[in-house]
Amino acid sequence: MAQLSDDCFAFGGEMMAVDRALELLSGRLHPVTATRRIGLADALGHVLAEDVVAPFDVPPHDNSAVDGYAVFFDDLTPDAATRLPVTARVAAGHALDRPGRRGEAVRIFTGAPMPEGFDTVLMQEDCKAGEGTVAIPPGIRRGANRRRAGEDMAQGSTVLTAGRRLRAEDIGLLASLGQREVTVRTALRVAVFSTGDEVREPGVPLEPGCIYDANRFALIASLRQLGCGVTDLGILPDRLDAVRGALAEAAETHDVLITSGGMSTGEEDHVKAAVEALGGLHFWRLAIKPGRPVALGTAKGAVFVGLPGNPVAVMVTFLRIARPILLRLMGAADEAPALFPLRAGFTYKKKAGRREYVRATLARAADGVLTAVKHPRDGAGILSSMVESDGLVELPEEITRVEPGMIVDFLPFSEVR
Repeated sequence: MAQLSDDCFAFGGEMMAVDRALELLSGRLHPVTATRRIGLADALGHVLAEDVVAPFDVPPHDNSAVDGYAVFFDDLTPDAATRLPVTARVAAGHALDRPGRRGEAVRIFTGAPMPEGFDTVLMQEDCKAGEGTVAIPPGIRRGANRRRAGEDMAQGSTVLTAGRRLRAEDIGLLASLGQREVTVRTALRVAVFSTGDEVREPGVPLEPGCIYDANRFALIASLRQLGCGVTDLGILPDRLDAVRGALAEAAETHDVLITSGGMSTGEEDHVKAAVEALGGLHFWRLAIKPGRPVALGTAKGAVFVGLPGNPVAVMVTFLRIARPILLRLMGAADEAPALFPLRAGFTYKKKAGRREYVRATLARAADGVLTAVKHPRDGAGILSSMVESDGLVELPEEITRVEPGMIVDFLPFSEVR
């Protein structure tokens, strides 16, 4: 089971900076240790549990990069065309049954093994074929169009390191090494629930004063994108006993518990009290907008992540707070997503001491430079703004104003899928 050490750090009236919270977490979160072997077809998104070492050279032999003619470079005349007899034909998957001989050319095709001795390949488009001969123009360099054995991966080299979340290209690489299976970390077991007497399941009639539950479905989708095993606990009523009981039961069989809403200090916000009764909170309020009431704690040994109730705040805090926590627990090495410097195409004011995330789309300015354009609506409850944006502009604590042309950090949503 994923674990969080018991030496919690204090929370209180003062809000904690995002970087400080993540720094404190990095030394206190311990990855799950269980591993399993799975087939390559099922490995996408899983975390590699051990280094992968190439058992042989890839490619395993020198081969031709083009369709053309293999020759000895020293047989070519430097400043005039060279005509050589074509004595054999070599296709991919077949090898010449003898070494090459000086003074001859061999018809060769892309991927075919280079016959012993030949060191250069001429593209067929550059040559003029005759009756049993080929005329080769001058100017080719030695070794042209020849792929060396081990050029892609050398035998004994580490080609993938433990902690990597496997992508399509990684799976292709594993297949090129002849592997049908790979050892990965066991998927995190995550239980998700929403709170609120006003929250309803999609598809049921909506009563006055009620809303449909968007947060839980967005969280479940985000968790599955990370490769987590998800249990949907549905919507819990605004009662302390119900929340505490659900948390206690889920903690018995899950590594992580995630909820949205109920983390503030109102009379109907019971999640904070329930977690404290079952374990403890390690931080509660972050200096972040949208967000602020974000909690990390433990409940009967399971890691607890409490997110805000507003849907945009849920998604932003999931991407920048919950996602690194989950990746750490998964044993992944790529906890922090890449931010890209872009030119701002908007004016914006913010408070010092708080990290803010501005929804933005990408557009090319008149001079062709890619620019971040602020979404016109920025309320924490406007979920459509996330759908209509390309990512988030991250404004650090010390920034108080953004002017057009200023360089800002941009987090594309594609970077955290």
